Amino acid sequence: MSIFVVQPEKLIGAIADKLKEYPEISPPEGSEFWKTAFFKELAPQDFENFWYIRCASLLRKVKKFGPIGVNKLRKYYGGKNRKGSGLPHSAKGSGKIIRVALQQLENAKLIDNVEKEGRVVSSEGTSFLERTAHDILRH
Repeated sequence: MSIFVVQPEKLIGAIADKLKEYPEISPPEGSEFWKTAFFKELAPQDFENFWYIRCASLLRKVKKFGPIGVNKLRKYYGGKNRKGSGLPHSAKGSGKIIRVALQQLENAKLIDNVEKEGRVVSSEGTSFLERTAHDILRH
């Protein structure tokens, strides 16, 4: 399992660059205004790369934790919701961003949707991840 040997930042960056070549994966219309969670104040600043980085990150997380659903992924992409002087509470990330990105990865045949279990990485997706990790390890 070479994807677990490579540093996640390097792997996600390399996968994001390769995902730009897939015509099925592109930021949806109007998504430059979407916040990544309700407790955030602004949308991502580096929006051109954000969508591909999030798709790459989702692909890696589905490989690592799959079968997994949108709700569990929302917990992974959540954070602290701070309300004034009170204690911070955990809050979930945006479900729409995760759902649309997973649907695009499914259309690109990198992820399969298993009924009543969640999403898993397809054989094409596994080989894509492994090839990318191998390329990083070689250089």
